[in-house]
Amino acid sequence: MKHRFFLTALFSILFFLNTKAQDYTAGVGLRFGGYENGLTGKYFVDENTAYEGILGFRTGVFVLTGLYEKHAPLLDVPDLKWYFGLGAHIGGINGERYRRYTGNDDKVYKSGLLLGADAVIGAEWLIPNAPLSLGADLHPRLELAKGPFLDLEPAITIRYIF
Repeated sequence: MKHRFFLTALFSILFFLNTKAQDYTAGVGLRFGGYENGLTGKYFVDENTAYEGILGFRTGVFVLTGLYEKHAPLLDVPDLKWYFGLGAHIGGINGERYRRYTGNDDKVYKSGLLLGADAVIGAEWLIPNAPLSLGADLHPRLELAKGPFLDLEPAITIRYIF
């Protein structure tokens, strides 16, 4: 119980930080993840708040993820930011198997809906003198429709920013 209170308080404080975080309004790019590879788009609604959408694909699976993120400077390094956020995913399985990142493929699922809750924590670097950013993150997700089970997806992202 104390751990939940502490984590809730910490995330509440961090969500309301008022620091300048990003120097761009939007970006689109590619995401290379532990589960799916795909497309990503990020849009900043203010200096430290963004919405990110991820459309991920792998054999027999597609997943659309929406995330609400907070960004802040990291280690006083110019153009290096960290971020965290919460969101949800929806997708589908076409086939008879859904393999998790761990390679554990003994759990067989029928075709159907994927639905669950997501979180993200990561870092993003704006490449100086170039309209590009590089990012790395961890993306835990709780699958509810075919689970429940929790997976942790590492990923890297490259975005064109404007």
